Amino acid sequence: MVRRVLTLPSGRIAVAVLAVIALLAVLGPWLAPQDPLATSGNTLGAASGSHWLGTDYLGRDVLSRLLDGSRVSVLGSLEVALTALLVGVVPGILSVYLGRAFEWITLRLTDTLVALPFLLFAVAVVALLGNGITQAMLVTGVLVSPLFYRVSRAATLAVARSPYVEAALISGASLGWVVRRHVWAKVLPPIAVALAQTVGVGFVIVSSLTFLGIGVQPPAPTWGGLLASDLGYLSRRPWAPLAPALLIVVTVWACNLLADAIRDVSGEAGRALLNSRKARANRLDRTDPAPAGGA
Repeated sequence: MVRRVLTLPSGRIAVAVLAVIALLAVLGPWLAPQDPLATSGNTLGAASGSHWLGTDYLGRDVLSRLLDGSRVSVLGSLEVALTALLVGVVPGILSVYLGRAFEWITLRLTDTLVALPFLLFAVAVVALLGNGITQAMLVTGVLVSPLFYRVSRAATLAVARSPYVEAALISGASLGWVVRRHVWAKVLPPIAVALAQTVGVGFVIVSSLTFLGIGVQPPAPTWGGLLASDLGYLSRRPWAPLAPALLIVVTVWACNLLADAIRDVSGEAGRALLNSRKARANRLDRTDPAPAGGA
C-alpha cells in the first residue's frame, strides 16, 4: 500500500509534508535558535535577523516557541488517533463473530459515545483529573473511537460471509487465525484511511484545547496557545497569527490528503488505478517505434 500511495502525486505531497512535521516534533527543541521561554525587553518586535518571526508580548522568540511547541501538537494528535484505533477496531471486528449479545452491547456503547460532544467532555475530564494534555487526549480518543468501530465492523461484515472464510471456520480454523489471515487484509485499507483522518482531527482538538488554555499551561509553548496569545495583539502585529494558523491548516490538510490517497489506491479503486496504468503502459509500448535493425 505504501508504494501505491507514493505513486500518486497527492500521496507524495502528503507524506513529504507530514514527514517535515514529524521532524519538527522530534528535532524542534534542538532546532530552536533561542530559548523558547527566555524573555527580553524587545516585546512585540518585528521580524529581524535575530528573530525571524519576531517576538511576542514578553519578548520571547516566536520561531523558537513554534518549533518547541510542535512536539505537544504531534504527540497529542497521535494519542487521539492511536487510542481511537485500539478502542474501536477490536470490538468492531469481534462484534461480527462473538454473538448477538456482544454485538448489541457494543452498538449501544457506540451510539452513546457518538452522542457525547467530545470537546466539552474533554474539558470536563481535565477539570476532574487535572490540567494535563495526556488524559484529555486519551478521553477524546475514546470518544472518537466509534469511527473505527463502524469502519472495521463494515469491512468485516463484507468478508465474514465469504466462502473462503466460512470454509476456514468449518475446517476448524480458530477465530484469531481467520481474522489474521483473511479479515485483517480487507479491514486494513479503510482503517488506514480513518487513521489518517483522525490524526488530522487530533490536531484540531489539540489546537482547540491549547487555544483555550486547557491541557498545557503557559509558559509552555503550543501552536494553539501561540495563536491565542497573538490574537490579543493584532493591532501591533496583525500578521502574527498566520504562522501557527498556517502550521495547523497545512498539517490537517496533509492528513486529509493522505487519507484520500490511501482510499484511491485501496480496494476496487486501487485495482482500477493499477489496471488503467498497466493499460496505458501497454499502449505506450505498442506505439513506440521498433529499433532499426543493423545492416
